[in-house]
Amino acid sequence: MEVVDLARLQFAVTTLYHYIFVPLTIGLSLIVAVMQTQYVRTGDEGYKRMTKFWGKLFLINFAMGVVTGIVQEFQFGMGWSEYSRFVGDIFGAPLAIEALMAFFIESTFIGLWIFGWDKLPKRIHLVSIWLVAFATTLSSLWILIANSWMQNPVGYEIVNGRAQMNDFGAVITNPNIFYQFPHVVFGAFATGGFFVVAISGYRLLRAQGDERVQFLRSLKIGLVFGLASIVVTMGVGHLGGQFMLEKQPMKLAAAEALWESESPASLSFFQIGNEADRTSIINIRIPSLLSFLTYNKFDGMVPGINDLNAAYQQEFADTYGPNADYVPPMIWMIYWSFRAMVGFGILMSLIAIFGLFLSWRNRLQNAKWFLLLLPFTIVLPYIANGTGWMMTELGRQPWIVQGLMRTEQGLSPNLTPTDLWISLIGFTLVYGALAVADFYLLWKYASSGRVSDEMLPNPPQTDGLQLEKAY
Repeated sequence: MEVVDLARLQFAVTTLYHYIFVPLTIGLSLIVAVMQTQYVRTGDEGYKRMTKFWGKLFLINFAMGVVTGIVQEFQFGMGWSEYSRFVGDIFGAPLAIEALMAFFIESTFIGLWIFGWDKLPKRIHLVSIWLVAFATTLSSLWILIANSWMQNPVGYEIVNGRAQMNDFGAVITNPNIFYQFPHVVFGAFATGGFFVVAISGYRLLRAQGDERVQFLRSLKIGLVFGLASIVVTMGVGHLGGQFMLEKQPMKLAAAEALWESESPASLSFFQIGNEADRTSIINIRIPSLLSFLTYNKFDGMVPGINDLNAAYQQEFADTYGPNADYVPPMIWMIYWSFRAMVGFGILMSLIAIFGLFLSWRNRLQNAKWFLLLLPFTIVLPYIANGTGWMMTELGRQPWIVQGLMRTEQGLSPNLTPTDLWISLIGFTLVYGALAVADFYLLWKYASSGRVSDEMLPNPPQTDGLQLEKAY
């Protein structure tokens, strides 16, 4: 493998691993805040126990997400120094604000929330978890502002070969962020919802007495939360697809494996292509549907990959030469990633609708076959999130910054395949070990933890006497 391929693979591995924890942190923090609000509003101790149970799982996931996120910062400087030099004046600003503003709020108030049970007034303590939920969402906003600039550069000028910010307002109001941010955040809310659904279904099969009541409540909350989030995610994703035609038409064409321009354009249902000669071997398409989704009418031109590549070759001939290739690599992966994202989103919505139907008929707690199915749904939002990001980032290739810098230009100049193999294997092994530890802790507590009133374990006993709680 070439250096650029290894560097991309390394960044993909570490980023996708980090993103296992991010959506659950965002989604579960909000669900925990809602549960605690119900406790404060009603005084029902059951909601307090639910808050603490799901809060412990949130804390386990949060701790691992922080650790894995730190590595991302180092990769920019060590593996992608030319990219960092080019975009640092712009990219650094939202990342710094994220750390100084969002992460500061998050880390401060999560401590108050953990140790403030029965110490702070109920409403002030409730504000703490809402600020944690707000800060996790705010953190994602600043990260996505930085990513949106890579997808759609705005508010900049090129000075001495570097992109420099000349309009901060334009950067933070990038049109791309109005589609990307709600799509990602509500996808995270869906992840939190189905995490609660899967574990609640598992525990409901085994719970007795009061715990059965608590997990039935949690299951209903997760189903409502998951369904509402998926509906919004799909709606915003549709609007984002229309925006994509304007700003990143090659990504849209790649997602549909549309090699030739069509008017009206058909939506691909199933396709196997030959990327060597850029043709389709099997191609089952639904007439005019892509035009309808793109233009809200059954006619309209959607440019194909070949025509777009020719147009880019002409546009950037002076910079990269007349024969540079602008077709994203692995069209098949972009194509199937898009279908996995949409397909698993639809599947989750159908499961949530059926679960809520059973709840409405008061049959949810007794539908054993459905409860047996629910634990397996925990993987669905993770697959949808991961494949969605694969399509987003692969579809932008060969650009690391759309229209301004090709990916191979962003590499650190002295990287060797040996450097990348060592770091790639090292990251994979360390992250694999951390993943095993994290999944073990989550599974151990989710499968057998008690819905109790304790936020933290009781202190150990000494000489037969129970120590006083230090908190």
